[in-house]
Amino acid sequence: MDKKQSRMKRALKLRCKIKKLKTTRLSIHKTSQHIYAQVISGDGSITLASASTTQADIKSVLKNTGNVSAAAEVGKYIAQKAIAAGVTEVAFDRSGFKYHGRVKALADAAREAGLKF
Repeated sequence: MDKKQSRMKRALKLRCKIKKLKTTRLSIHKTSQHIYAQVISGDGSITLASASTTQADIKSVLKNTGNVSAAAEVGKYIAQKAIAAGVTEVAFDRSGFKYHGRVKALADAAREAGLKF
């Protein structure tokens, strides 16, 4: 099993647990250059809020888009948009990525901005 298949297997396991809870989830995806975040409804049919380092208003604030400070900025922004949409509690779906570095920075920034996991 290669690296991507292992990550997808971890992601599937986690998503099955979240699906049983039927709670809103904060799903992330990262590449070497960017990080993306979405708040998805409990049934998975509607995206309530989204943010990424490719958006012009976030990108203009950042010097680089593939580092920890960029992930923290996306975390703050997604929390603000989620709270504006009426969501305060979410389940954190890290999409099989390990919880360190940029993933941890995004989660911590979202918590500080008022989102509860």
